[in-house]
Amino acid sequence: MVFTADADGRCEVFTWDVATRRARRVTDRPGGTLHGAIDRDARVWWFAEDARGVGHWRFQPFTGGPGRPGLAGVPDGTARGLAVTGGAIAAVGVGLDDGTAVHIGSRGGPGREVTRVDGPAALAGLTPAGDLLALTRAADSPRAVTVLTPEGSAAAVLPGDGAHGRLWALGFAPTGPGGATLLLVRERDDRYLLETWTPATGTVTHDWCAFDTQITARWYPEGRSVLIRQDRHGRSLLHRAHLERRTLDAVPAPPGTLLDAAPHPGGDLHTLWTDTTHPPRMASTAGTPLPPLGTVEGSVPGTLRDIRTPGPDGPVHTLLSLPEDGPGPFPAVFLVHGGPADHDRDAYDGTVHSLVASGFAVARVNYRGSTGYGPRWQRAFPDGVGHTQVEDLAAVRADLAARGLIRPDATGLWGTSWGGYLVLLALGTRPGLWRAGVAVKPVADYAAAHASATPALRALDERLFGGTPEEVPARYAHSSPIRYAVHVRDPLLVVAATHDTKCPAAQVRSYLGALHAIGARHESLWLDSGHDGYDGGDHVAVLRRAVLFLDRELRGTTPPRRPRPPGGGSAHRTAHH
Repeated sequence: MVFTADADGRCEVFTWDVATRRARRVTDRPGGTLHGAIDRDARVWWFAEDARGVGHWRFQPFTGGPGRPGLAGVPDGTARGLAVTGGAIAAVGVGLDDGTAVHIGSRGGPGREVTRVDGPAALAGLTPAGDLLALTRAADSPRAVTVLTPEGSAAAVLPGDGAHGRLWALGFAPTGPGGATLLLVRERDDRYLLETWTPATGTVTHDWCAFDTQITARWYPEGRSVLIRQDRHGRSLLHRAHLERRTLDAVPAPPGTLLDAAPHPGGDLHTLWTDTTHPPRMASTAGTPLPPLGTVEGSVPGTLRDIRTPGPDGPVHTLLSLPEDGPGPFPAVFLVHGGPADHDRDAYDGTVHSLVASGFAVARVNYRGSTGYGPRWQRAFPDGVGHTQVEDLAAVRADLAARGLIRPDATGLWGTSWGGYLVLLALGTRPGLWRAGVAVKPVADYAAAHASATPALRALDERLFGGTPEEVPARYAHSSPIRYAVHVRDPLLVVAATHDTKCPAAQVRSYLGALHAIGARHESLWLDSGHDGYDGGDHVAVLRRAVLFLDRELRGTTPPRRPRPPGGGSAHRTAHH
């Protein structure tokens, strides 16, 4: 197998040999490596990218050797899919400035362009014979999924707009009848349905296999059944759908979150499981030896409670972690998730661990717009982009304070990416309600961010707002934190990255300039990295700075002076003020 794990503070790709029970490090890149894969011929693949996320796929034999480009002559871009057949035919999706391209060829040989489309898209699969590819685009578009021949002609166009319902492609069956069965998920009537497509039958809806919250799925090796992983109310459920028998069986799984689950031949199921008090760990139902993962020493502090706060579109679910010492109420930090198409899970989080160990309660709120609670919840934006979510955060804050769980006079916000955006918007629209905020790599000026962000992020913005900033300027202005910067009264720490292509640095600098102009209390920390960042040193620098900032602002403590490192340089390799 191939997995990604820590290597001297960076994400890198490793192999694992079950027979020898030994791991081998494959990559060693200054910026780290996150994306890895293994094909049916046991070639190891990784995506060699720069700080902006731009790069190309490379591979080597499982036992090692020089790395080679997966397909020669393919332009560098962002990773938009990889598929390799047992016959060594490789296809890659490449995100470019003006769209997405798909290339195909023999592994290590020259790549030939199959298609190029405007806007964001992704390669979703390649048949075992290499004779059909699946390209997935916006799930609510007329061309949500296109099945292509290697020559670029369309074998099928599957819509996801209007009455059809949003549609996602999840890959072709590895074997089995027909040899070209594409797995799909359809959103319809506030449910998620399993579908399949073949050249002979077209699209078949398995309406007996329906779910009320988001799912993803992958084929079992025999190609006749599907493992479904459901995200439901902050936790995971597993199901096995037998397509020919039309039966759906629950697959046992411990309470918590399954970050991944993969069926293997012989009935073995590999899982990557976690909950709030247990860092991720791999397991095999057949007892296959799997690599041990780095973990924390001792027990994780705190107790977890599920809190549901009444709201106009239904209860708002919060995962509340409380310190074990004392009865409370506690100073609290709302750790705001990004997305918005994401959700907080009952899963280990190093930031939650650090805050609870420091005596803070931590609230993770799955506000309206979050996944894991069904289509209606994800579409509920009655007060506009951002404002609906801030309304939910404020309602949960009031509820937790009324229950005597948190101190309303010592409550702050901390969010990253779209979560950082919500922090800025909350502090600007409700000054004085929150006593401090930490915004990491945020959207600060929505129109400016749209102008220079990646095509995928621009498309997301346009779906959220119903158009571009030129088409609906009032909507962007209404939801943009920079409009409300003049009202910020609470101390704020802003962290940004110089090579960020998702939440670009220039619009953060404009926001900081607006704060400076009114004399608002704020600090900034700049990282020499991209938006995601695979170097643990950056994450530790942000964690330390943010915890000390919140401790000072919410509890009035002054941390002891830390000794300067040898040579008098910065204590953090890639962070500077």
